[in-house]
Amino acid sequence: MKKIIFICITILTISGCSKTGEGGEGKPLVISMYYSDNATLPFKHDWLTVRTAEEMFNVKINWEIIPIADYNTKVSLALNSGVNTPDVILYQSIAGENISLAMNGAIVPVSDYSGWTPEWNARVDEFGLRSDVEKLKLKDGKRYSLPRLFDAPFYDGGLILREDILERYELPAPKTFDDLYIILKTYKQENPSSYPMTILVGPRVHYRMTQPSWGISLHSNGAGGSRVLSWDYEKQNFFTGAISSQYRDYMRYWNKLYAEGLLDPEMAEPVNGDVWTRKMATGASIATYAYYDQIGGVSAASSISGFKLQMYPPLAGPAGAHHQQKDRTGAGVIFPIATSKRKDFEQIVRTIDKMFFSSEAALLWCIGVEGETFTMEGDTIRYSDSILGSRDGIYKAMQLRYGAGSDITQMVWLNAREMTKYDSNYADINARVAAMDSAIQSIPPIPRFSDIDGEKAVSLLGPLFDTFTVWDNAFLTGTKSLDSDWNTYVTEMTSKKIGELADMYNNNR
Repeated sequence: MKKIIFICITILTISGCSKTGEGGEGKPLVISMYYSDNATLPFKHDWLTVRTAEEMFNVKINWEIIPIADYNTKVSLALNSGVNTPDVILYQSIAGENISLAMNGAIVPVSDYSGWTPEWNARVDEFGLRSDVEKLKLKDGKRYSLPRLFDAPFYDGGLILREDILERYELPAPKTFDDLYIILKTYKQENPSSYPMTILVGPRVHYRMTQPSWGISLHSNGAGGSRVLSWDYEKQNFFTGAISSQYRDYMRYWNKLYAEGLLDPEMAEPVNGDVWTRKMATGASIATYAYYDQIGGVSAASSISGFKLQMYPPLAGPAGAHHQQKDRTGAGVIFPIATSKRKDFEQIVRTIDKMFFSSEAALLWCIGVEGETFTMEGDTIRYSDSILGSRDGIYKAMQLRYGAGSDITQMVWLNAREMTKYDSNYADINARVAAMDSAIQSIPPIPRFSDIDGEKAVSLLGPLFDTFTVWDNAFLTGTKSLDSDWNTYVTEMTSKKIGELADMYNNNR
């Protein structure tokens, strides 16, 4: 088999792993940790990355694996009660309810212990992220998380579409959502039993990748963790996105597709990953919003002659061509306040810092272990033949087999290193997206609530989001009309004080 060579700018090899953690050469540090589990990448205790990290840093982790759909609820219950909290919680940002929990003393203000996080500090300076990190501080001037760090944002997912279908119908690559409609409609006419566009895992992925082109960010991707508000990039303020004309127009588009049988009727509910793969692989659907690394697995599962998937840059909507909002900091590590009561609290913080943010750890969680998953020839990474030959592609094979490249555990993201796990096509797509005007917008600012305001915001958000999700599903499926029922919906959301929530977010940003 022909080997493929990839170039990586910065590398630090891992071989002959030693126990370099704060636990030293003695007894391992024992800690408990929450992990958000995704059905498309189920956690394995024997992953190479997990085993190696525990050995390298002399730590024994008692992992509590929680389904992603239940994760935030589980975290909320633990932090609110303060009972049986883990020592470490992964995949969390200080937004939404976590702001209130932080201000009420449920989360450790980790910025108070900056001397214990030299590796994280070094990566922040290396990537030039000091100003970004400053924005994460709350009203008390403290930061409550060790966020993931990116040297540059990259376009890892978007519209994935059957390129061979475009070639068959002699249709150009889509650049607008109107173009997408024509493609789906054309396929439906020849395949009436199909639902040309399907979804992955539930509406949240679809929404976060498409709503910005209408100028909104709602649902689980709501601006500043609000879920029902959005951010106006021109006016630099929050607005009531859930009852805005932008949201109404957005739902008109997708309701039209739903009504015409172009959108999978399972859109409103989470779709199992295997079911999603089968739909795309068999031609039951030809388009979806998902991640580039999943193309290999779907392609491998298809027996259709000439089957070819491609990922496309963001499509233009009424507000322009935009994609999921991203920052160069992301969901990372938080420590429940109970952890600070442990006598070995400093050891815990220092170990987590090394385990996730050191150069050695950054390499491990990204591409695994030298001699097992890759070898080095100078500055060139050469992946093993078994990885290069995987039907899933390099990135997905690394995730599934070794736990490398997981959003939950990989806390340091170097663009050049990431690109070695993809093909030249992916690099070309990223270059095209980077050349677009504000294709990837920054995440809105986090409001700096006091503990009282934070509690009030959470008390308003719960009923608002519950109401919104019910109406959102009804508008999508057409059980409620965007014309005759719209005013009733707006009245209900107004009565639940969505305007007051927007004022609170704006007054505390």
